[in-house]
Amino acid sequence: METVKVTRAGGVVTVTMNRPERKNALTRGMTEELRSTFDAVAHNAEDRVLVLTGEGGDFCSGADLSDADAPAVGDPASSLEWVRALGDVVSSLHRLSKPTIAKVDGVAVGAGLGLAIACDLVVASTRARLSMIFTRRALSPDCATSWLLPRLVGSAKAKELAFFGEILDAGTAVRIGLVNRAVTADELDAQVASWAESLAEGPSLALSTTKALLDAAWSTSFAEAIEREAECQAANLAGADVTEAIAAFSEKRSPRFVGS
Repeated sequence: METVKVTRAGGVVTVTMNRPERKNALTRGMTEELRSTFDAVAHNAEDRVLVLTGEGGDFCSGADLSDADAPAVGDPASSLEWVRALGDVVSSLHRLSKPTIAKVDGVAVGAGLGLAIACDLVVASTRARLSMIFTRRALSPDCATSWLLPRLVGSAKAKELAFFGEILDAGTAVRIGLVNRAVTADELDAQVASWAESLAEGPSLALSTTKALLDAAWSTSFAEAIEREAECQAANLAGADVTEAIAAFSEKRSPRFVGS
């Protein structure tokens, strides 16, 4: 691949957007490489956690409208196809059944912010800058930000961020619920590695069902949630990891989960 790097270690797959000269702005080629990578991770049992990050001190500066394959202004058909391609990337990331972590340094704006908040967890460095920058470019939200943002920060705050395109520092992003943790740039790798390794060593079926239940919370009734919980818990109780967890507790040792 030309614009994405993928590394694997101990069940953690790290996907790095690799166009540092453009602050990892998204091109058509990058969207295709990201989508194929996310789909591959979804079908690889050895990949238990995905970390998404950017090369060169920035996460992603959004869509690269200066790219040769970007839609021409005044061409609605190519614009629609391009924005749908962006949406497909975020969809493939969001529907992953495995835990995902965005490691954010530098800028994460526009479509880049969409990729970050499509992950289950977001860890940002204190030099990160995040923004719904769309209206500053005479654009409306894309990359699922209109769906994700209100669920994270509430409707009123989402409209404020979307209308004004304010640049947020990491501390503010944590305070309003957009980001989980803010750490110094020197601590960023260690914090993400700690979370990723912990999740990779965890009970993957239980983590997957937990993610599915929480993701469905906004579109599920109370009664439906109760039933879905029962179905998921029954699947967990039928697996080997529950037996291992009970044995480890009794023997006062750390569990060794096998992912079933």
